[in-house]
Amino acid sequence: MKRFVTAWPLSALLVWLAAWLGHLALQGFGPDVALAGGFAVGVALAFFYSERWRRLIAALGFPVSALILGWRPEGGSWGWLLALALLWWLYPKRSWSDAPVFPTPRGALVRLPGLAPLPAGARVLDAGCGAGDGLRELLRAYPEARVEGVEWSRPLSLLARWRARGAQVRQGDLWADDWAPFALVYVFQRPESMPRVWAKACAELTPGAWLVSLDFAVPGAAAVASWQLDNGQFVWLYRPGRTVMSKPPN
Repeated sequence: MKRFVTAWPLSALLVWLAAWLGHLALQGFGPDVALAGGFAVGVALAFFYSERWRRLIAALGFPVSALILGWRPEGGSWGWLLALALLWWLYPKRSWSDAPVFPTPRGALVRLPGLAPLPAGARVLDAGCGAGDGLRELLRAYPEARVEGVEWSRPLSLLARWRARGAQVRQGDLWADDWAPFALVYVFQRPESMPRVWAKACAELTPGAWLVSLDFAVPGAAAVASWQLDNGQFVWLYRPGRTVMSKPPN
């Protein structure tokens, strides 16, 4: 079960599928019972996740897709496959081990220049830039830097390119990307991915380069600084190879 839960977002798709199968199995008891049954299946399976945001996504997949379809159980139940096909297009299988598309909050990185100053023209990377919210925050924080983003999903990379006009965005694999040229790398990954992020940063970033993570700390690594946002999320600042924890800014 642990392996199922960490296979995100594939496991969420399977929860949605199970909810729809439960819905179909209960069709003979009437539409209300079928809808309630599908919702119950999704909610029950969602509680296998420990993170609240994953529970919400898994639990809400069935009712949201049913709402989009107009709550028509007769002859329209298989329309959810269209939603899955769209998700597959936006979020191709190769990137399923990475983080889902959640935006970086506005103002989340405003403290970075004071803690991690960069010279003009320094290259900054948003590794897995999604729809471009992180890129926009990096552009605000470092207006004189060369801000770049890499995203495996082609439609999302196109959207990020349009939304973050001052950044250079390319479609590609963040894990295959070379981080050596960058003075700062920003990630908004999953907790399970952070050891891999840290190993890549230690192996490729040059001395003095920075690693920034939203929400998830690197297990066993001391941050140079960290701070909490108004919405409860944390930003973690690292310098690979540095072991001293400094006092977070007030």
